[in-house]
Amino acid sequence: MKLLALLACAAGAIAQQAPSAIPKIKFTDTRLDNGLRVLISEDHYAPVYAIAVAYKVGSKDERPGRTGFAHLFEHMMFKGSENVGMGELDFLIFTNGGNSNGTTNTDRTSYFEVLPRNQLDLGLFLEADRMRGLVITRENLENQRQAVKEERRLSGDNMAYGNTSEKLEELVYDNFAYHHSVIGSMADLDAASVDDVKQFFKTYYAPNNAVVALVGDLDTKDTLAKVKKYFGNIPRQTPPVPADLTEPARNGERRGKLDDPLARLTRIDLAWRIPPSDTPEARALMSAAQILGGGGGFGGRGGGGGNNSRLYLKLVQEKELVTNVSCNTDRRVGPGMFHISATLRPGKTPEEVEGLIGEEIARLHAEPVTDKELARVRINIRRGAESRLTALNRAQALADAAAVFNDPNKVNTDSDLQLAVTAADIQRAAKAYLVTANEVVLATVPAGGAQSGGRRGR
Repeated sequence: MKLLALLACAAGAIAQQAPSAIPKIKFTDTRLDNGLRVLISEDHYAPVYAIAVAYKVGSKDERPGRTGFAHLFEHMMFKGSENVGMGELDFLIFTNGGNSNGTTNTDRTSYFEVLPRNQLDLGLFLEADRMRGLVITRENLENQRQAVKEERRLSGDNMAYGNTSEKLEELVYDNFAYHHSVIGSMADLDAASVDDVKQFFKTYYAPNNAVVALVGDLDTKDTLAKVKKYFGNIPRQTPPVPADLTEPARNGERRGKLDDPLARLTRIDLAWRIPPSDTPEARALMSAAQILGGGGGFGGRGGGGGNNSRLYLKLVQEKELVTNVSCNTDRRVGPGMFHISATLRPGKTPEEVEGLIGEEIARLHAEPVTDKELARVRINIRRGAESRLTALNRAQALADAAAVFNDPNKVNTDSDLQLAVTAADIQRAAKAYLVTANEVVLATVPAGGAQSGGRRGR
């Protein structure tokens, strides 16, 4: 008991003290004549380096009838370029002791490699060659179109709850930019032509629409000279028109039901549209998500459940209504989402679960979170900052911050701003955004099973 008391006192002391400083990342920030933004951060801890190339294009930049292009290009960029044959990029990286991959989300598309320090020229050459001259043929397009369609089947259409997130976003967002899924529709992928793909590449895969971040055992002056050598003669293009991310005001709760033939248990998802992640309100709601369900988005676009979170203690342990519960916020340049998800135990009803979640939301409105809860949040923020210790994570963080928010120094300011969130900030943001008029409720039920929950007020 004495140990528990000491731990409680320590937690309270941490919550009250000023946010502790998190070591800053030092980097240089250079613009080439063709508009390419280059970020370099020396780190001589290990004889490796990471390169991350972020293009300022995600699913938000797509138009109706042509969804899935941003994600399609994540695949197309590995199919060969002017001086690199099909399959050679990965072969060259792997045989020289490195690894590579790419990711796409709503706001950007990113490609990255980790290589030994003596392979700097290789990484720069490969990335510059595919930025300059990606090979776009009917054969390559058809091959990757089928690969993306199969990915959609595996991760969505043929998996339990695979289409829940897509349906939820359709209910949360009205603007097309975030209303559709990143992977796109089968019909739109089938309709894509070679000319469509070439135009997309010309528009978005230009140096003036990209960021290159390099982190690791590098010499900044020598590295910048080599970046100029490989990328400097790639011509800039007309800047793309920025996507309109504005959303009309919400004036009422929305409800939906999704029959899922692959689901064996009912799942309930509640979501609220919230401000962009680079706002005080969103930072407060990230902390609220951590307190409610153990997630928040401190290290990326989501989080998992937490055994000390309010919803876990109430729904999983005390009431034994659900098998799991999570609460997350995502990190977007436009309006974000506060999301609670719970999978019901057999015989339990969505109404029971939704009612208890509503009680916990109302509790956020009525009273400040505790010092102990806020202390745990701050510990998790500091833990999330530790992810920047690897060269790859640091390169990706720098490239993403510059490409999405036009501010690479967010890697140094985000954690401190999040640590400064107070209990009053959380209560104020919850009362403003976690309200019934801004709420979406989606029940995913086994086909022919339970119905969605009933209405309630708050």
